[in-house]
Amino acid sequence: MLHLLNHPMIKSKLTIMRKVETGTKDFRQNLDEIASLMAYEITKDLPTRDVNIVTPMGECVGQELDCRVVLVPILRAGLGMVNGIQQLIPTAKVGHIGLYRNEETLEPVEYYAKFPKHMDESIVLVLDPMLATGGSAKAAIDIVKKAGAKQIKLVNLVGVQEGIDVVEKAHPDVDIYLAAKDERLNEIGYIVPGLGDAGDRIFGTK
Repeated sequence: MLHLLNHPMIKSKLTIMRKVETGTKDFRQNLDEIASLMAYEITKDLPTRDVNIVTPMGECVGQELDCRVVLVPILRAGLGMVNGIQQLIPTAKVGHIGLYRNEETLEPVEYYAKFPKHMDESIVLVLDPMLATGGSAKAAIDIVKKAGAKQIKLVNLVGVQEGIDVVEKAHPDVDIYLAAKDERLNEIGYIVPGLGDAGDRIFGTK
């Protein structure tokens, strides 16, 4: 199921990220902030349990999270979303998936994968700013499922219908969260209007 997060603060910050003149510092800061805002919506169905506590005025029953949360950024751009979500869920563990694209087949190739324990008992958030062709997202979800994950959410800033279709066909059990749905892919597989190469803009490598 696709969840398009129609929030004015997300729209405003994403507009800053899209601008060609936005530098690395402001790009990264707004990505952090959007990830935090998205996390608020993504986590609204997390289970909680009752706990007895004492306030300065007396006793009461509160709630605390009753689940494990694992963040799995797709290297390298997905790393830019980790900090913003961890600000909301500081107990979240972090796994990593490294993929590169075979230039002949255009298929994603895994070069690194490492995860915390108990993936089968965790709610796993797969993170990548862009959902373009859907190849990397599909491959990453395949990998976390092989590691035992059963409850998976895909979290992207910007996506297009082509990528959404690929993920929904391969993994109909995975919810997709987008800050914006864009028009199309160009001839080299970049999202239009998009925001350019997210990894390069996060880390200042171009």
